[in-house]
This record gives sequence, C-alpha cells and structure tokens, in this order.
Amino acid sequence: MNDVTLVTGATGFVGSAVARVLEERGHRLRLFVRPTSDRSNIAELDAEIVVGDLADPDTLAPALKNVKTLFHVAADYRLWVPDPEIMLKANVEGTRNLMLAALEAGVEKIIYCSSVAALGLCKNGESADENTPVTESQVIGIYKLSKYRAEQEVLRLIREKNLPAIIVNPSTPVGPRDIKPTPTGQMVLDCASGKMPAYVETGLNIVHVDDVAEGHALALERGKIGEKYILGGENIMLGDLFRMVSQIAGVKPPGIKLKQSWLYPVALVSEWLARGFGIEPRVTRETLAMSKKLMFFSSDKAKRELGYTPRPARDAVTDAIVWFRQHGRMK
Repeated sequence: MNDVTLVTGATGFVGSAVARVLEERGHRLRLFVRPTSDRSNIAELDAEIVVGDLADPDTLAPALKNVKTLFHVAADYRLWVPDPEIMLKANVEGTRNLMLAALEAGVEKIIYCSSVAALGLCKNGESADENTPVTESQVIGIYKLSKYRAEQEVLRLIREKNLPAIIVNPSTPVGPRDIKPTPTGQMVLDCASGKMPAYVETGLNIVHVDDVAEGHALALERGKIGEKYILGGENIMLGDLFRMVSQIAGVKPPGIKLKQSWLYPVALVSEWLARGFGIEPRVTRETLAMSKKLMFFSSDKAKRELGYTPRPARDAVTDAIVWFRQHGRMK
C-alpha cells in the first residue's frame, strides 16, 4: 500500500524541521540519509531510515518503494566550494535523478524545496515574488546557480512528463537545530558570540525554520501542482539584523560598516588560502557581488493560497541563540 512519506535531507536544518511537522500531522515517515550524515536532528523521530545518495541512482528505487508523497529537501548549501561541479552534481543531477525515479515509482505528489536563490530580484529595495523575471546570466554564485538550474529542471519535468510537483522557495531560515551551521546561522552565531566587529551592508529576508517547515506541509495540503510559493518572513537590513542579534545575546553590536570595494583584495586572499589549505573563506568575490543586491521577497501568495503565517524575525533569532547556547556553541 502506497502510504509512505519520504523526506530527503531530513538530517539537515530545514529537512529535520519538515520531518517534525510531518510527524505531528501523522505521516508514516521514511527518511533518506547519506551514510555519513549526522543523525542527531532525527534521533527522536519515529521514522524508518533508509541509507542512500542522490548521486547513486541505484539507491533511489528502494527508497521510493510504496511512497505516496515525496518531500525533496536535500541540498548542498554552501556559499563557496573549491570545485563547483560537486555542488552542481548534488543539487541539479541529484534532483533530476530523484524526480525521474519518483515518476517511475508512481509517487502521487512531490514537494520540491527550491530557494529564493532561484528567483529574480527587484531594484530599489522592492520585494520580489514568484513571477519576478530572472535569467541564468543574472544569477550570482555557484549555490544560486545550482538551485536555479535544479528548479528549471523540475519545471521542465512538470511540463514535459506531468511530474506531480509543487515548488516551495524558502528565503533565509534561522532557528534551532542548525547543527553545521548554515552560512546564515554561522553569521548569527559569530555576532551573538561577539566575534563580528564589522560587516558589509545588504538586505535579506529572515524566516523561522519551523515556519518554513509548516509551509512545506501547507503546500502539500493546499498547494497546486506546477505552482511556486515563497516561504519567507521579514525583510531586514543586515546591520539591523546584527543589532537585533547583539541585543538578544547581550553583546556589543558590530560598529564598522565596510564597503564592498574595500574587501575585494581580502576576498582574493581568502579564496587563495581556501584552495591551498582547505580553510573555509568568510568572504569571497561572489558574496561581495551578492551583497550589492537587496534580497527582499514577498510571501503574499503563500499567505493567500496556503494560509501561511510566518512569525517575526526576532523570534527566529531568539530561538537560534537559545539553541546555540544550549548546545555549547556559545561561551
């Protein structure tokens, strides 16, 4: 009997939140994990675990057996990689492999977790939506490029193969269980630990990770196949975000606002060190280029059609700091 709900990426930040929301709704869960994944985020879940890899098509058919609903949340989320092909293979080829396997297995409905990284941006600080135009040439950075291409592949399969997929586009999730942490979580952690003396101003959209998870479930229950839904929260300038983090954590906020041009030489050196010694760069040419654009988004469609109700950014930041403290990430 096809009554299983499969979640990929369930050991990760967003995926574990999605799995929790689905368990609360009574889904019979199967979680697809890689052999090397840290399973602490799913240790308390009542779920079947299947081991595999999106890059290995032979592991997909067994994972999809008797699956009615698929939540594809897995992704390689880094803002810099020494070899771009690794990320493209994981996010684009892995998604294509899984979608084709799901069609073969007769999965009835798919929720694909894309990203606002795959969407267009507006000028003058206006909020972009699901219909804001974008072309591949406008996409900055390998992560955004990989998510753009993966989303385009899902849309193509919807058109050409009747893939029963609904796309959700989370903005920038913040909150508990950010075990790696994500690039945004690392910024929050650094600032809350008093290790953020300066910053480059930009704008972004902060959303509580549990609201993103709720949005996934709502997309399954109320979304339309072939549609996209932005799962965002609050548009905020990065300097304001750091001041909020500092106030909540009780530390001094960063007091120096840097210009992108000042950091270009630093980015070159940082990337050189990263390639030579495997050190994760804190600033790259791509991140500087991205910071020149305000990444503001509107979730009005999800609110209107799904009943999506995100909470304020302050709640997401507070929950993230509490979790980091409880798990020994902050002194």
